[in-house]
Parts: sequence; structure tokens; C-alpha cells
Amino acid sequence: MSGDTVTVLPRPAAASRAGGLLDRLRNIEPVSLLWAALAAALLFLVAAPLVKLFVASFETQGTGAFTLSNYATAYGRQRYLDALVNSLTLGLLSAAISVVLAVPMAWAVSRTDMPGKGLTWAAVLGAFVVPPYLAAIGWILLAGPNSGFVNQAWRWLTGAEGALVNVYSFTGLALVIALNSFPLVFILVKAALDLISSEMEDAANIIGAGPWTTMWKVTLPLAWPAVLAGFILVFLETIALFGTPAIIGIPARINVVTTQLWQFFEYPVRVEVAAAYAMPLLLVTVGLIAVQKLLLGRKGFVSQTGKGGERRMVRLGPFRWVLFGWCAGVGALAVVMPVLVLIQASFAKAWGRGLALDNLTLRNYALLLFEHEMALTSVWNTIWFSAAAATIAGAIALLVAYLVNRRLVPFGEVLGFLCMAPFVIPGIVMAIGFYAAYASPPLALYGTATLLILAFTARFLPIAYANSQAAVRAVHPEMEEAARILGAGRLQSIARVTAPLLKKSLLGGWLIVFILASRELSAAVFLVGPRTRTMSVLLYDLSEAGNFEVLAAFGGILLAITLVLVAVGMKLAGRDFMLRRE
Repeated sequence: MSGDTVTVLPRPAAASRAGGLLDRLRNIEPVSLLWAALAAALLFLVAAPLVKLFVASFETQGTGAFTLSNYATAYGRQRYLDALVNSLTLGLLSAAISVVLAVPMAWAVSRTDMPGKGLTWAAVLGAFVVPPYLAAIGWILLAGPNSGFVNQAWRWLTGAEGALVNVYSFTGLALVIALNSFPLVFILVKAALDLISSEMEDAANIIGAGPWTTMWKVTLPLAWPAVLAGFILVFLETIALFGTPAIIGIPARINVVTTQLWQFFEYPVRVEVAAAYAMPLLLVTVGLIAVQKLLLGRKGFVSQTGKGGERRMVRLGPFRWVLFGWCAGVGALAVVMPVLVLIQASFAKAWGRGLALDNLTLRNYALLLFEHEMALTSVWNTIWFSAAAATIAGAIALLVAYLVNRRLVPFGEVLGFLCMAPFVIPGIVMAIGFYAAYASPPLALYGTATLLILAFTARFLPIAYANSQAAVRAVHPEMEEAARILGAGRLQSIARVTAPLLKKSLLGGWLIVFILASRELSAAVFLVGPRTRTMSVLLYDLSEAGNFEVLAAFGGILLAITLVLVAVGMKLAGRDFMLRRE
């Protein structure tokens, strides 16, 4: 036996290759697989719809052949060009009004001894919470030229025949949008003012400048980047807004890009023309972000102390009440007046008859809760679509933020870029991209819950990512490393150390995405089907029917749901979770 030889037969080439492949797969780290999965998800959610939108703008309907006729059609009529000009003008006017409304309020709350700062914060939060299209309905009831309450009161007091204000005008439309959008400017400017030290203001006072001169020449110039950012943000929100321009602009015959895009989706659907017509919105958005960086890159806007040293409140004397009056007036116009008139209309048999016992009824709510075919279905759709989108967006954002901040994989920043990319994509453009990419076979998702959830996820992914990135950055890696030294694996250290520390911030981010998704109209109106209508879309349908009493009642239900969520968020995630700047 000792002289026997053992012959080792060579392995077949195929078996050798298979064994090598298995060895390589075993050596792949789980974090690399996670990176690949997240990359695939983000390509599906963000890149594919945009690529398809761009390609569709050059395709012939039906055949898919290359053509430029879609652009010729999209810009071949004066009406379509006028809509583009109207959108840009409306964006500029609304953004300018928002800055005028918000900057004094932000300065008053951050830098002065003005009383009633809590009420000002409540007004800002209220304007942020009330959906734009619902505020538009409120202002139709208030400032309609014939039967609006403000104009009725004006005629009764003065005996005049004409209207004092007319919401069905270009200026009226811009003002209504600004009253809903000024919180964006307020949040950014106040955050910037909070970081400015009083030292430079003191220096201005020493050489003879008064408080108002100091504000104009020292304080506000230092906050210029935030003012510019707020202006651009409101401008971009306005040109991509659908609800308010549709509810007020269409009856006033003010055509804008978003309402024109909606007309392209009327039968027969011309998605290729819509894709071509949507391109300027995308280009304008990207261009404005680039201009902002260029303007701010040429100048420094840094206070001497760097971290914003001691801040002392500016004493305004009697003028503090003037400033409080300004803040109270903005709050009344943005929140109190439209909400009160909506509540009155929701309990009225005929809203134009005003407050009278014989005009009160619960019929509008009973109709919605017990008789309307789609009301309760749309409530359920809104809740679970928004919850699913908030959960998916939160999960993707958290994983990407963790990979990027902990530098676990190369090219992790690419994932972060894809998460933030929808920020510069108008919601209505994203919706058309999803329609172009996934409405037709092989997926054929048009009108399904899946398509709406995916669209909402992509739409609000930047908010979830910004929130998760700030939360992960606040937890030092040393805490996880200490747990791993004691024997815990990476997943175990994340579950037992990192996740509990992030819980509060992540809950706040989840609630913000949920609330924004629950009131989203610009994307939903292009993607809903007969059985997947959301509350925002049904509200728009009711507005077209002209039944303002039932519409107000349904808006009241939406506001009640939103307020409950805001109250939960304040209790669990902090009182400022909706207005916190991450």
C-alpha cells in the first residue's frame, strides 16, 4: 500500500469557474451589496424617469422614431409661450412678495424685543401646514369679486358697487401663493440671523447708526445668502405649483406652464409634447441653482466671530408694537382669515349667507363620511400612500446617509447626489417622468398605488436625506466603535447604539415627509387612477364642481388629520420639528 500512488483528476473547467465565482461572492462584503441595492433603487426612482422624460421629448408617439416635432408643437403657439412667460413672472412676483412679508418677521423674531413671538411662530407654522390649494379656496370665499366676504363687507360699509379686491387677477394669484410660501423665506432668514453676533451691530451703533440703519446696512446684508436662497426657493415652488394656479388661474384665464401641462394630459394624452414642454422648468431650476452659487461665490458673507457670538435683542421702544402689528397682519391674511371662512363654509347650507342659525348644518360632513363614493377611500389612500412613501424614503435616506458619513464604500457620494437630485426637479416634471417611464408596458403602473408611492418617495427623498444626514452626523462614530470593541457586530451596534439616538430625529423627518405627501397635488393629479384618488386630487375635483360647502368640509377633514400629525410630531420630536432647518 505504501507504494501505491494517488492520481488527482483535474476539475472540469466549468466547475473551476463556478468555484471561483462562489469564492468571489463569499468575499463580497455585505456593505458593497447594500451600496449596489441602493444604487439600483435610486436609479429606478430618480435617474430612469428623467432619462425617459428626456428621450420621450424626442420620440414620435406610437413609433418611437426620433423627431423634433414635439418641441415645435410645444412652442409653436403663442398661448403656450404666454404660459411660460406667465409662470416666470408669477414666480418672480410671488417670491418678491414672500421676501417682503417674511424678512421683517424673521428679523423681529430673531433680533428684536418684539412681543408675541410665539404667535408669530404659530402663524408661520399655520401657513406652512395649510395646503396651498385649500388656502386658495379660502381666498376665493373671501375675495371673490361678486360674493366674497371682504367685498360684501366693503359694499355694505361704503355703498360702492365695485369690488375692493379681486382674487381672480394676476396680483391676487401671486399674493395667495406668497401667503402660503413665505415660511420658506422666514425659516432660512431667521436661521441666518440667529448666527450673526451683535458685535458688528454694536460697532455700527458706536459710530452713530440707529437700529433701523444698522438693520439695513449691517444685519440684513450678512443674511443676504439666506434671503437669496429663500427667494429662489419660492420662485421654484411657484413655477412648479399646480393647485393654486388651477383653482384661481383657470377661471381668471391666467394660463401657466403647469396648467398647460395638465391640458396636454387631456384625451388624447400627448405625453411626448408634455415632456418637451416640461424641459424649460427643469432647465430654469438647474440654472437658478447655478446662478445662486455663482453670485454667492464671489463674495464673503461671514461675521467676524465665525460662530455667532453674543446676541443682544434690539430695543425698538414703541415701534415694537408696529412690528408686532405687521406679523399679526401677515398671520391673519395667511392663516386666520382663510381657515375661519373655510370652517364657516363647511357648516353652512349656503356659504354666501354668512353666520346664521338657520344656515348651520352638518349635512356636508355627513355627505362625505356616509354617502360620497370616493371620500373615505381617498382618505385611506392618502394615509397609506403617504405612510408608505415616508417609510421608503426614510429607509433609503438613512442607509445612504450612514454609508456617506461613515465612508464605508467608495463613491458613496454618488448615492448622496442621487438622493438630493429631486430637489432641483419640479414635482410636476418628476410626475411626467414617472408617467413616461412606468405608465406603459411592460410595467403598466399608471393609476396604481405603486406608481403614486414611488413618485411621492422620489419627490420628497431630498427632505428625508437632509434630515437623516444631519441626524447621522450628530452621532459620533466612536460610540459605535466602542460597542464593536466589546464584541458587537456592525449591525448590532447600529441597532443598539445608533438607532436609539436617531429615533427622535428620524421620527420628525418621517412626519414631515408624511405631511407633505398627504397634501401633494402637483404630482398626484397626473398619476392617479379611478380608485387611487388622494384627498388633494378629490379636493381639486370638488373645486371644479363648484360645491364650496362640501369642498370646505373635506378640507376641514384634511386639516384635522394634518393637525393631529403635527401635534404628535411636536410631542415626540420637538415643538419646532416642522420648521427646523437641518
